[in-house]
Amino acid sequence: MDTYADLIECEDVLLFANAAITSTGQREFHSAAGEQRLSLAFLHSYIQGNYPDLYAATLALDINDHNAAMIIANLLRQRGGVGDGRLIAWRLGRMSPPRVYRLFQGLRRDGVNNRRTRALIRDWLAARPDLAFDAVKYRSAVKSAVRHAHLRPAGELADFLFAPFSRPRYDTPILETWRRAHYDKKALYELPYTVAEGFAARHGIDRTIFMERIAPQLTRLERLRLTESASERGVDTEADLAALPLVRLASYVLSLAGDVRTRRRDELEGALRAAARRVAGARAGTWGSVAAVLDDSFSSFGSPVKRRRPLAVALACHYLLEALAGSYRDLWLTGRSDPLQARPSGPTPLGRRVIDALEGRPDLLVIVSDGWDNAPPGLAAEVLRVWRRKLDPGGEVGIVHLNPVFDAGQLEVRRLSTVVPTAGIRDAEDLPALVELARFAEGRSGLGELRAYLEERAARR
Repeated sequence: MDTYADLIECEDVLLFANAAITSTGQREFHSAAGEQRLSLAFLHSYIQGNYPDLYAATLALDINDHNAAMIIANLLRQRGGVGDGRLIAWRLGRMSPPRVYRLFQGLRRDGVNNRRTRALIRDWLAARPDLAFDAVKYRSAVKSAVRHAHLRPAGELADFLFAPFSRPRYDTPILETWRRAHYDKKALYELPYTVAEGFAARHGIDRTIFMERIAPQLTRLERLRLTESASERGVDTEADLAALPLVRLASYVLSLAGDVRTRRRDELEGALRAAARRVAGARAGTWGSVAAVLDDSFSSFGSPVKRRRPLAVALACHYLLEALAGSYRDLWLTGRSDPLQARPSGPTPLGRRVIDALEGRPDLLVIVSDGWDNAPPGLAAEVLRVWRRKLDPGGEVGIVHLNPVFDAGQLEVRRLSTVVPTAGIRDAEDLPALVELARFAEGRSGLGELRAYLEERAARR
């Protein structure tokens, strides 16, 4: 049986996991960037100091890359080698190269240069599929990492990093292409887009001509990001929308004007549903009857640096839940019936929409909202309390609140009610795992089960 201390530990770890999933230290609708960074730094320090083994184990959860980098940096700063090196290496392998290189630059700036750190950098660089490509695309970052880890790159890579014009030519194709691009306009179209863009500006190449010729070199996300600007110049980037992560795709849809969404309805809805089916996989149609209360109030705009991010999460969850459910009902706070035309507007009447959702007694009710219930304030909490304690004490209707926003003032994702579990969410792909994790927040599983869950996730990595 769990002791009071065990329950506190379980609650603390879940508090940190929710923060590490949702917060990136950036401005949110209700809190400034400074507040976010301060609260996040405190939670990292508190959990690392009190539960060092669980702090390291959270790398196995679906936390965001910002917090994963913070955890790895803190573990490497700590003496004694706390944390599984294999788990750290696995997590680095999941992060984008620019994020990892920024982490390495931060370690160098902070003077973290122990043997473990150097070995980690060495092994990560050795595992890169094409380090010469990285050297061209992230040249200063690769040079910084090599210096910090005291490495001596073999062959001509060392010359390229530290004396790039010392050789009359390179045998490695991409390095030779980079050298030729200084005087040969055709060569730049064989380079990564971000590198080629600088050469194009140097050579004074027209933007339309450049976009047409560089299109084959664009990455999946570059194709998406440049779709609209390229189409204005008559260039098709051929972005494969259905292959994108759900929230990224939803953000793109929400960035389009209403008339564009209407004109491209079949394409956009088809891509969203295809992406949702890909994520659902074998679980498609197995969740029984599901109702979703989705927040499209004005606060779902997020902030200028995370524009419409909460609404994008809600839209992505809508399509994923539709794919997972046997029967599905969506209820948007504004009463909207067309999800493709969603936009942030109005107050947050969560209580009323929860009542509407519970009338049908679904097998599962999922609420996706920042939790700022204000029309009227507190109604959602009271509705859920009466439902759980009076109308459904046996818990026949599963209820989960997924919150995409970290509340810096409360040091947690804002809860709707103490009788309903709340979990932070950043990517819709994490939704099935978060519904599973929410049972710990509900108190039906204790510290022993939580430790076993974390250990099992870590062992799978």
